[in-house]
Parts: sequence; structure tokens; C-alpha cells
Amino acid sequence: MTPSGTAPDVTPPDSTVLRTTTLSWLFPRRSALAAALLVPLLLVLIALAVMASSTGMSPAQTLSGLLGTGDPGSVMIVRDFRLPRVLVGLMVGAALGISGCLTQTLAGNRLATPDLLGVNEGATAAVVASAAGSATGMVGGWWLGPLGAVAAAALVVLCAGGAGGRGYRVLVVGIGVSTFIGAVGDLVMSRQNDNTAGGVFLWAVGSLNGRDGSVGTPLLIALLFLLPLSLAAGHRLQLLRFDDDMAASLGVDLRRLRAAALALAVALAGIAVGVGGPIAFVALAAPVLAQRLSGATRVPVLGSALTGAALIVAADALGRVAAPVELPVGVVTSVLGGPFLLWVLFRSDRTTRKA
Repeated sequence: MTPSGTAPDVTPPDSTVLRTTTLSWLFPRRSALAAALLVPLLLVLIALAVMASSTGMSPAQTLSGLLGTGDPGSVMIVRDFRLPRVLVGLMVGAALGISGCLTQTLAGNRLATPDLLGVNEGATAAVVASAAGSATGMVGGWWLGPLGAVAAAALVVLCAGGAGGRGYRVLVVGIGVSTFIGAVGDLVMSRQNDNTAGGVFLWAVGSLNGRDGSVGTPLLIALLFLLPLSLAAGHRLQLLRFDDDMAASLGVDLRRLRAAALALAVALAGIAVGVGGPIAFVALAAPVLAQRLSGATRVPVLGSALTGAALIVAADALGRVAAPVELPVGVVTSVLGGPFLLWVLFRSDRTTRKA
């Protein structure tokens, strides 16, 4: 109580209390504003991505193809190939953004990504195994990626002694396991023919080429199921700002919470990698940018999803127009991700010196 006898105001500065007769809710003003700005930006990027062409198709031809009033070739290119590819990229980016947000929150480190859990190496190993001995170099179904990612993450958790402990232990063990799995995959690939190696390489650099409704539909179903769970987990993960004793006194089972959040991160990253390949830096960059927009007091699950989707859509469109030959989206994100990583590191150093 304050000297005047009234209770102190403990409302976070970026929130507004909404009350009914029996319920109250903290409305995050800054996070809502960030989402309201990201949604129209994402719509603009989708429109630009649909128009981006490596074949010289003009915007007018693209629009007529989208509306179905153009020639059959334009309609087929826009509706059957380009638009599904953009929508799949949007969902892949959202899944990577959420996965990165949960991983960074669990580890308490902005440089932590699902890659350190063995997701990429496990998915790649599964794809390599499916293509081993193939004369055509065709990789297996998209679902092999999530299976390999889950298997690798389960191995990491077992070696770390469980998922309920602090995140840094799981991540440190994940580095060793990922290195081992990656070495085994490289060994297997070195024994394959050129067709097999070439086919797996196109997937391993991260590409949305040829992605359509056959992978977009299961990806959408997975996101509709996992996104609400991730939002609920993100809300509870805000308590990790306190120490374990304080969080436990507030009624949070930290072991279950960490295990559930880790499982969600692995599932989302595994599905995204299975569909689009191991696209680099999106899971790192999206949560960092979303945190800057939403503020330090929030776990920006929704903002990370929107930011990740925007990054993938923009990178895929850029890859189609930036060079005479189409660049895979993973190559574009890798080129842009290096300077971003340096920015994060330098900014962290400045913050540490100020502290």
C-alpha cells in the first residue's frame, strides 16, 4: 500500500488494463501496434512477391494472370506456381520465426536458434537417407524432414538429461550432437552419385521452388494447431524473466513449461525445414526484430511469426529478380544474415559496456 492507502499501480508501462465485472486483461498496446504495422507490410510484400518474375513477365500480365483474364500460360504461372509458392513461403517463415522466438526465450540468448537443437542436421540426415542410392537424385517426402528433426532433438534432450532443465544445457549438448549428425550425413553424401548429391544440395541450401498446395495444406493445418499453443506458451514464458523460485511461487511448473516450449520449437522448425529446407538466419533475425518492435517485457510470438513471414517472402522475391539466374531463398537469407549477425553482436557489446 502507498502512504495514501491506495494500492500501487503495477501495470506494465506498455499495457492497458481492460476490465469486465469479473475478469481483467492486460492489453499489450505496443505489441498490438507492432502487429498492426506488420500486417499491411506483409500484404505489400506478398503483392510484390507475386509480381516478382525471373521470366520477364510484366506487372500487367501478372495481374491479368492472377485475375484469370490473361492468356493460359500467364494464368498457370501466377495461380498454379507463383502464388502457392509465396503462400508456402509465408507459412515457412512464420513457423521459423515462432520457433526461433521460443528457443531464444528458453536459452535467454538472442543468438540461440533451433539449429543448435539438431533440427537442421536431423532433417538433412533424413533427406539424405531417403535419397541414398537414388539414380534420379529425387529426395523423399516433405514429412521426412520433421521426422529427422524430432529424432535429432530427442537425442539432444536425452543426452542433456531432459528438457526441463535450463535451456543453455540443452543448447550446448545440441551443438555436439548436431556436429556429429552433420558429419555422418556428409559421410553418406560423399558415397553417393552426382545426381543424388545434386538433388539433396538443392534442398539443403533452402528453396521454395516447386512448393505448392501439396505441402502448403499440411503446413497450414500444422500452424493452425501449433500457433495457439505457442501463443499460450509464450505468455507463460514471460515469467522466465524472474528466477526459478519466484516463477514457481507464481504457480508455474518450469520443467513442464520448458519441455512444452522446446517441443513446440522443434515441431515448428522441423516442419518448416522439411518443406523449405534449412533456410538460414530467419529463426535468428525474426525474434530479434520482433522484440525491438514489441518491447523487452514481452515474448513476441505473434510478432516473430509476422516478421519471419515477411523476411521469407521478401527474400524469395529478391532471389527471383536480383540475378540473371534465380537464387534460392536460403542463399539470399544467408547473404543478408551475415551483416545482421554482426549488427546483433556489436549491439550486444555496446549494451554490455553501458551496463
